[in-house]
Amino acid sequence: MLDRIAKPKLLLCTLTVMAGLAAPPAQAFEAATVYQPIFEAAADKTVTLTGHDLTIDQVIAIARNGAKVELSPEALQRSADAYGLLLEGAAEGVTIYWFNRGAGDQRETVIFSGDPTTPENTKLLKDQQLARFKGGVNRGYGPELQEEALVRAIMAIRANTMSYEAASPQLTHMLVDMLNKRVTPVVQSRGTLGEGDLATLGNIGAAMVGEGDAYLKGVRMPAAQALEQAGLKPLEPFAADQAALISTNAYAQAQAVLLLEDTRKLLEWTDLSYAMGLNGMNSSVTPISAPVQSMRPYPWLTWDAARVMDMIKGSYLFDDDPARIIQDPESMRASSQRQGSAWQAWADLRDSVLLSINSSDHNPAILPGLTPQSSPELSTPQFMKYYIKGGPLSNGKSGYIFSNANWDPYPMANQVEALTNALTNLGVAVAQRIERFRNPFFTVVKPADVLKPDERKDIPGFDGYLPTDLWQELADLGSPVTPNGQAIVATVEDLEAQTRIKTQRAREAVDVSFHLLAQDLLTASYWMEIRKAQNPQRKFGEAPTAALAALRQAIPWHQPASERQKRPLGMVAYDFMQENPASKFYSGGPQPPAAAALPSAGVLPK
Repeated sequence: MLDRIAKPKLLLCTLTVMAGLAAPPAQAFEAATVYQPIFEAAADKTVTLTGHDLTIDQVIAIARNGAKVELSPEALQRSADAYGLLLEGAAEGVTIYWFNRGAGDQRETVIFSGDPTTPENTKLLKDQQLARFKGGVNRGYGPELQEEALVRAIMAIRANTMSYEAASPQLTHMLVDMLNKRVTPVVQSRGTLGEGDLATLGNIGAAMVGEGDAYLKGVRMPAAQALEQAGLKPLEPFAADQAALISTNAYAQAQAVLLLEDTRKLLEWTDLSYAMGLNGMNSSVTPISAPVQSMRPYPWLTWDAARVMDMIKGSYLFDDDPARIIQDPESMRASSQRQGSAWQAWADLRDSVLLSINSSDHNPAILPGLTPQSSPELSTPQFMKYYIKGGPLSNGKSGYIFSNANWDPYPMANQVEALTNALTNLGVAVAQRIERFRNPFFTVVKPADVLKPDERKDIPGFDGYLPTDLWQELADLGSPVTPNGQAIVATVEDLEAQTRIKTQRAREAVDVSFHLLAQDLLTASYWMEIRKAQNPQRKFGEAPTAALAALRQAIPWHQPASERQKRPLGMVAYDFMQENPASKFYSGGPQPPAAAALPSAGVLPK
């Protein structure tokens, strides 16, 4: 499966770049061997990373559209404080995981003792860190990630969250500089168990010191050459820089960010295609009315129903029609419930991802500024073992450094699968409502009753088998990944979160859903033409009307056979949706339910 993952559609990407537009979202998973560079549509913009308020839109601007990044003074100071506390802690003889002690099953192994800035320890740490960074070139396993946007998203998220870790100033600036110069390391796709993406970030670290390959503005070359041409000197890592860089879930977080962006676009099109389908079926729209929804007021369900109702405002569906039946098929009638539920799953994951990309997932936790009075447990003998009083290396600041499990990516990992499950439950409704248009019990009329013989030949490529085939593929992706606990590293690490697999499956589910929705859009638009032929005076609402007109530019209603597309029209409709977000035809509308307030990282509860 992996060789089909996270690869944007090559043809669409090429055509879009040639047209001078922003590169489309990475949706199609068929291509596996061609690198997909970004298009720098936002190269003149700069996103300030504070560690607290990075948004999904900002990550997308950086990752897919080439926006620059900078760290806020607050983030730089927080990073400097953490770095100083790390150095001071070792100087005071505090045991620190992954610094003066080893990591994993070597956690009790002494690496060095005393002040890390003495000449002897400085040389030891510089040599050790450089060797570790260089060794990152051999980490992980192919195939390589071909999606530049994904690697840039990993780097942007890590630049934001690394402000909580004890990274040296040179490491902090190197990550930012590589993003801004568009030096994108070659990164392997496998090698993480979904909790601590060590191998993935190890590949990025190797490029920082000039090892392996990297892309400079989309052109592959040796990493050392890419750095030189970008005007950057190879990193000289120190202290615990390798740990500060690679101990993170940034790979999974980046996949989740791109998943959220693409799912939002999918759900927006699902709502609009549904509105078009209601017009096409001459539906009774009582199920999405506000009074009906108020009887079971789930916020996201009532919002979605109100959103679709707003799309069809002014439609003939609100006029009396003796031919309209009292009740649509369940798949049409309950689509807003399925769509609203998918939006709710999307929102739950969004909130979790926003918290995740604005907080620390590093082990150990570096906590400058704390004293034994900051929290009741901190003054106990067990916690006092990790207390750093403060001295010259920390500019007098005290604090603690604790081993932890903040790298465990739950609940985000659960919510990724919940979203995938919601998409499959939505997809079955889409697949079924497509089929119901074949039953005149629901449509009342047949195409032959309305259309002229030459018009009936223009049925837009609908393949009776294809929606079911796509649905079966989507249904398989909805099966959850079996929880796993394989005791590894001398049994020290005995849980695996599998977010690499979960996020990849979720992104593939979005792509398959878009292909299924393309069939729904073809069906809905065809039946809108039938309703128009029945009565040319009928209105459909502004958004469905605008979407239909735009689709007809790509797939004309009347066209000689010699001029028709020589490829499946569903693929044409798929490309149409990628190139034309639904927000182009419908923006505004009812406000979605408010997001829950997210706590700030590093703030102790009152």
